[in-house]
Amino acid sequence: MTTALLSTAEELHARVRHGRRAVVMTMGALHEGHATLIRTAREIAGPDGEVVVTVFVNPLQFGAGEDLDRYPRTLDADLALAGRSGADAVFAPSVDEVYPGGEPQVRVSAGPMGERLEGGSRPGHFDGMLTVVAKLLHLTRPDVALFGQKDAQQLALIRRMVRDLNFGVDVVAVPTVREEDGLALSSRNRYLSPPERRTALALSRALFAGRDRHAAQEALCARAREVPSTHARAEALSALGESRAAADAHAVATAAPGGPAAVRAAARQVLDDAARLEPPLRLDYLALVDPADFTEIGDDFTGGAVLAVAARVGTTRLIDNLPLTFGAAS
Repeated sequence: MTTALLSTAEELHARVRHGRRAVVMTMGALHEGHATLIRTAREIAGPDGEVVVTVFVNPLQFGAGEDLDRYPRTLDADLALAGRSGADAVFAPSVDEVYPGGEPQVRVSAGPMGERLEGGSRPGHFDGMLTVVAKLLHLTRPDVALFGQKDAQQLALIRRMVRDLNFGVDVVAVPTVREEDGLALSSRNRYLSPPERRTALALSRALFAGRDRHAAQEALCARAREVPSTHARAEALSALGESRAAADAHAVATAAPGGPAAVRAAARQVLDDAARLEPPLRLDYLALVDPADFTEIGDDFTGGAVLAVAARVGTTRLIDNLPLTFGAAS
């Protein structure tokens, strides 16, 4: 497959379209996580459809002191990876092509959800992100757009914008891709020295610790629900030698702290330990939130949630998250 490199919207609009167009938006420096997005887009578009990958380092997403200037630009390598993964075209516009009149005076506001977590740490970031996503959706005119779950708050805001502003596009989420040691794939991983990378592994380990604590608590609660409620059932279980196990499960499930508080505590312990490493991990936030609005969930919450973490190791800022399900919905 020959992958076309396009730099203007005019070139993109001149392409003859057959079937569905699937778009994967990136800031370049493509890695296996992006390749997974592109391969998924290829499956969705089908042999008669078209996959377009955008490569654009959006200046509106970078605040003061952030890494706009040193953000990696690797267009030749990006074009090669996109082609191997099934892209028909790479759309790599200049800043002037996307913002022909300079920085836009009218922008998309992320609203209250955009001020939490990542938005609190990076003011204005999500306004810039939504503005460029809106523009790229108009410029590429896709039927479906794919985004990674690693940027969970970004994904939630894009979905909200598409729904609230009636964009005619389907948004598809693709699970986070991880390296063998568990670190979530990111273009910023290349900035980590070997000692910094060892410390950075605490992000995924904290999430896994929270997930495992939650899974154990759910298993204990399920076992406790099997405790006999009648004398006849108790005798039957006793005959099978299970009554002690049921009683132990009930006692542990009742006594052990569970739910969201336990998940947060298990994850925070890992992060607290990493803060004492050399180099240390400097935690930005650990949050267990409702994906509908990214507010913290309470102990009586039921349904899907997101356990999210952000931290700095050296000069590199990393984020990660895992989805969890609480209560009856699980």
